[in-house]
Amino acid sequence: MNIKRNLYILLLFVLPTTISFAQNDSIYSGLPAEKSFFRKQLLPVSLIAGGALLNIGAIKYDIQEVFPETHTHVEDYFQYAPMAQIYIFDAFGFKHRNSVFDQTKYLALSQLFSGSLVHFLKHTTKVERPWGGKTSFPSGHTTTAFTGATVLYHEFKDTEPLLAWSGYLFATATGAIRVTNNAHWLPDVLAAAGIGILTTNLVYYFEPLPISNISLPADFLLAPVTVCIIFRTAT
Repeated sequence: MNIKRNLYILLLFVLPTTISFAQNDSIYSGLPAEKSFFRKQLLPVSLIAGGALLNIGAIKYDIQEVFPETHTHVEDYFQYAPMAQIYIFDAFGFKHRNSVFDQTKYLALSQLFSGSLVHFLKHTTKVERPWGGKTSFPSGHTTTAFTGATVLYHEFKDTEPLLAWSGYLFATATGAIRVTNNAHWLPDVLAAAGIGILTTNLVYYFEPLPISNISLPADFLLAPVTVCIIFRTAT
């Protein structure tokens, strides 16, 4: 049992490193741009598929038993940390990929699309949570965190790689705590991580709403947070 417990906990803690490695553009530098993009989606697609498969049968109950139990609400704040990091790093003058307007646009769109998908899946699959309530799959907190972390990654990966990857630490911590708080099963957070990453990658690939260079009122920066609140389901 101790070996199994250590393996599952290790899985959660190596997730940010795995994601950073799999997202690294240098690995796919020899491939055409389109093929490189789709190759990089293997990780999020695998997370989503793995989360769905682990919901079959009783394995998720066995997995849940090996995790320690916690009672904290820190993940309610951790989920928004990667989004806050984007604007904090901007304010400190770190070089980033897009203007603040485009950052906010892509962040809001990514949260809108991922939040809509999660809301749909929660009320379609109606998977019961460990403590009850049929809105377990996938985890909304984890999706929000990984969506924000992937926007952070895209904005700083070419200029400040350590900062770019740092959001995945908060995102992984969010997912891990949702499991140890008995709010979600491990499959819920794996699928949620995949949804957050995949949705954001698609937004950055297709770059919808091609408008930019617009002066932002200060309160416009609240848009991504507003989107998250609208699509946040009961925790």
